[in-house]
Amino acid sequence: MKFSNLNIPVSDKEVKLNLEYTQNRKTSEKLPCRDPFILLYDNKYYFYQGAGSRGVVCSVSDDLETWSDQVTVLPVPEDFHGIKDLFWAPECHYYKGNFYIFTSVYSNKTNHRCISVYRADNPMGPFVDIADGCICPKDWDTIDGTLYVDPDGQPWMVFVHEWTSMPDHNGGMCAAKLSEDFTHLISEPVELFRAKDRGEGYGGVTDGPYMYTDENGHLMMIWSNGLKDVGYLVAIAHSESDTILGPWTHQDKLLYCRDCIPGCTDGGHAMIFNDKNGVTKITLHGPNGRRKDEAGNVIDYEHLLIFDLIEKDGTLDIK
Repeated sequence: MKFSNLNIPVSDKEVKLNLEYTQNRKTSEKLPCRDPFILLYDNKYYFYQGAGSRGVVCSVSDDLETWSDQVTVLPVPEDFHGIKDLFWAPECHYYKGNFYIFTSVYSNKTNHRCISVYRADNPMGPFVDIADGCICPKDWDTIDGTLYVDPDGQPWMVFVHEWTSMPDHNGGMCAAKLSEDFTHLISEPVELFRAKDRGEGYGGVTDGPYMYTDENGHLMMIWSNGLKDVGYLVAIAHSESDTILGPWTHQDKLLYCRDCIPGCTDGGHAMIFNDKNGVTKITLHGPNGRRKDEAGNVIDYEHLLIFDLIEKDGTLDIK
């Protein structure tokens, strides 16, 4: 499969959607968001975001332009172990009849950022914890878990070993095999690469991995970093073996950065999906924070960006 949510079957369960459209929530009018994730299921688009003390929320759209009001699909559980940095970068993946949210919190169980896994039988929840609060090594800071299913059908979690718990503040990108029910890892994490492997001038941040296999079976990863004078960006890494274990090399040309498309801001933490017509899309947030004028007035803020994505010359390009 190209990527994990490409071929989701039409459901045989009715998902009741009691949606409201009381707010003006339009992509073209800079819908506020950070770390967006969009899932196409049963001809509707589900847009997931972390909402702090509100949990994980979801908006629904028929056209990727007009979105419903947010619905809480994962409320903060009672006696929750998360104490701050709640629900970073939630992703919702379909796998063999269930929906799984991967999201990150700062845990009072470990005193580290950790990735939690929640399951539901439909994309609107309710989602329940199935991994006892933390699925990755408990003495690491880990964020931004994503799903990859290899050609043999083995699910993997690809995730960030945060720079905050690395001795040289050089963040790592890691992968480990997932159990069939997604409750635990069944292999030790393998480090795929580190942030500064990309080259001089790049910081220690490894954000937002997402896997993509092209028409010729070549495996890529999009991920985000930052560069002076360019800001937050989306880079592409290529697996020389076309397997998750690499080795991984880094493409010189950036997929997305400030001014790579005329008039665009910086931006990142991207993911890939197919729309209803089979057109491959990439979504991300930009700019990375608020932009102010000389008087201190906000002139731009983090919002949802969606572009067409094409395969070109053995890599990916924004159309």
